[in-house]
Amino acid sequence: MSSPTGPQPPSPPPAPSPVESAKALRDLVVLDVATLFAGPMAATMLGDFGAEVIKVEHPEKGDPVRTHGASKDGKGLWWKMLSRNKSAVALYLGSESGQEAFKHMVAGADVVIENFRPGTLERWGLGYDTLSAVNPGIILARVTGFGQYGPYAGRPGFGTLAEAMSGFAAITGEPDGPPTLPPFGLADGIAALTTAYAVMTAVHARQHTGRGQEIDLAITEPILSVLGAQPTVYDQLGTVQQRQGNRSSNNAPRNTYRTADGTWVAVSTSAQSVAERVMTLVGRPDLAQQPWFATGADRARHADELDEAVGAWIARHNRDEVIAAFEKAQAAVAPIYDVRDIMTDPQFAARDTITTVDDPDFGPLRMQNVLFGLSETPGAIRHTGPELGAHTREVLARFGVAPELIARITGERE
Repeated sequence: MSSPTGPQPPSPPPAPSPVESAKALRDLVVLDVATLFAGPMAATMLGDFGAEVIKVEHPEKGDPVRTHGASKDGKGLWWKMLSRNKSAVALYLGSESGQEAFKHMVAGADVVIENFRPGTLERWGLGYDTLSAVNPGIILARVTGFGQYGPYAGRPGFGTLAEAMSGFAAITGEPDGPPTLPPFGLADGIAALTTAYAVMTAVHARQHTGRGQEIDLAITEPILSVLGAQPTVYDQLGTVQQRQGNRSSNNAPRNTYRTADGTWVAVSTSAQSVAERVMTLVGRPDLAQQPWFATGADRARHADELDEAVGAWIARHNRDEVIAAFEKAQAAVAPIYDVRDIMTDPQFAARDTITTVDDPDFGPLRMQNVLFGLSETPGAIRHTGPELGAHTREVLARFGVAPELIARITGERE
């Protein structure tokens, strides 16, 4: 239960320093109560550009990403990256004391990001109606597998299911092979980007309406949106896109090719002029003179012939020779990298794409940098993922939670 006077907003922070002023989202307070990937990743993206992100976790279990994937010395490496720039508060939202403290936090926050099954927050007395009564400006981003309504809404939902049901797996893989799932959280990543966009859209709308709103994001839908015009093509032509491996039905040559030194490169010829330059480079300008070469779709129907010509030339040269020749010809090519190549590539190094952050456990720790550059208010990684509950006392105190309630909450854990 909340106090008789209701949750009070936190004390106003001191005037920002010049460094703080450079944070684009410095006045945005985000409560990240989601777990695993899509919701927390969206919060990370906001935190990278200066939002104050407070990670609220179960006092004993924490976010499962703490123990997900690779670890070193018992410390999860995914956690270090995914929870960077966040404060860590241990709070059980299913308890009366946790709910009271959370309402105090909501009173001084802008955004809540959650991914519980629909109805969970309502069961805890923390649904949108309750939260908006505490803070009419609050934006509640709800990130679930299938959304807040519909026949599948109550199902557990993960990115893998979205990759399956969106049509992604059906068109991925070799023509004579099975549907293929990505070996990483593709749907979650796309949903995270979309959630961050949705949050900022709602923040902008609040400037005009003065009120927050609910965001209903189903992980199945953003990945479906980036898969192209498949539904429209099917609606009008009845065409079902099939698996084509690395080829495209819209242009050719477009494939991966093995070089003389055993590495691989990718070639794309989406532009007609590039396709012509590639065929001249590989010594087959005659193919570019064929009537069928004039459109990407027609070239795709002759992919076997074009792949044979390009593949044979590339197979006679090592990777560096291939890259140099394609660059000289102004034709599009890229080496197929693994993570070792990424860590040493001069382009990535010049842009600090993989940056180094000091970590209390591991010292210098390398990870992906922020998503984009801004000339006046650039993002930054200020610290790596913190220990469970590392900031519980100080954060709750700042949000006006009574000392005796803080003692009760931290005592439950300690």
